[in-house]
Amino acid sequence: MKEIHYVEADEAVRAIRSGDHIHLGSVASVPHVLIDALVRRADAGEVKDLHFHHFHTEGPAPYADPKYSGIFFEQGFFVGPNVRASVNAGYADYLPVHLFDTQRLYRNGTIRLGAAMVQVSMPDSNGMVSLGTSVDCSPAAIESARVKIAVVNPNVPFAYGDLIPLDAFDYLVRDDTPLFTKEYTEPSETDILIGKNCAELVSDGACLQMGIGSLPNALAAQLTGHKDLGIHTEMFADGVLGLIRKGIITGRNKKIDQGKIVASFLLGSSDVYSFIDHNPDVLMKEIGYVNDPWVISRNPKVTSINSATEIDLTGQVSADSIGTRIFSGTGGQLDFVRGAAMSDGGVSMIALASRTNKGMSKIVPTLHPGAGVVTPRADIQWVVTEYGAVNLQGKSLQERARLLISISHPDDREALERSAFDRFGPHWNIINICR
Repeated sequence: MKEIHYVEADEAVRAIRSGDHIHLGSVASVPHVLIDALVRRADAGEVKDLHFHHFHTEGPAPYADPKYSGIFFEQGFFVGPNVRASVNAGYADYLPVHLFDTQRLYRNGTIRLGAAMVQVSMPDSNGMVSLGTSVDCSPAAIESARVKIAVVNPNVPFAYGDLIPLDAFDYLVRDDTPLFTKEYTEPSETDILIGKNCAELVSDGACLQMGIGSLPNALAAQLTGHKDLGIHTEMFADGVLGLIRKGIITGRNKKIDQGKIVASFLLGSSDVYSFIDHNPDVLMKEIGYVNDPWVISRNPKVTSINSATEIDLTGQVSADSIGTRIFSGTGGQLDFVRGAAMSDGGVSMIALASRTNKGMSKIVPTLHPGAGVVTPRADIQWVVTEYGAVNLQGKSLQERARLLISISHPDDREALERSAFDRFGPHWNIINICR
């Protein structure tokens, strides 16, 4: 075991070279003290052409600021609000990838990492540390990078799952900055209606993937009458805590990780972070395990609930973009859609409001030009809005159009029917009338 000693952030980042690709710990646990030190090196003219890779990150993102063009280049696996404007202006970029595959990009050398910069918990008695709220693809980055830098922060919870030896790192930096937290807005009336429609498709003993945000929280509020639910999800937040504390989530019916809550990253209140700290019922695992469709499918009744920016009348789902404008990322949607499809008794749902906040229909004749297809129409199963739920699996294009129109906003149905008629011809109209 090598000798452990700590250095200042500025000393640690001196090991980073111009041209390096850098992995950042993500979401609530971004190592901002190291980013700030790199900014100081950039301002001093010491580095250039640094490429950053990560999931969604909370907090400032100077690596995407136009003023650092030619010095920093953002190439995230997911686009959050802090980098969205720069990505769509061309000062930063987006690397489309299913989250399950991010670790593979590092391990097989597709992305040759110069450095991995992460935050970790205080070590345990065996010298092991936890990546806490954001394991994501960091274990692969730590294995693959030339330089491995960890910020040891007492605010990072010690979560069981994939632990890392402290002596795996080349540089250790102390910091006690609190992790980023997020308070989610109260579910809207539309969210509540969608949550109710989704809850009707969740059976007792189901293993859930349900994400974070106001809609998953609305769904969680509708599951209080269910029994023995499980959790295997890339992320979760405060919404599930109430179900856990009421004994509704037990994981009793899971075939793998039985009784355990499995996730890869979190974003929520400090209550969530405290909940996972030294909690043997929670496993925070690498995304290559959590989002592996085959691993997902090993549990029965996997029920995945994901959202979308729009869906066309044939069932193609866009979730990462609005036309050519990148909004978020492919994420793990298809990982779980396919995992649920292979699960015994599995159910996958795409849940979305029928309209945007500006009153535009999210069920559209065709996706906006340039929009990315995240879930192909061949993979789609249930689609849920505030007006109901329809199952597109095993349905033809014309049948899908009719079903999707039935759960669109009432004021949009006539226009959608005209579009379907134009696309499919009078035969579609005859089928519609006959049924």
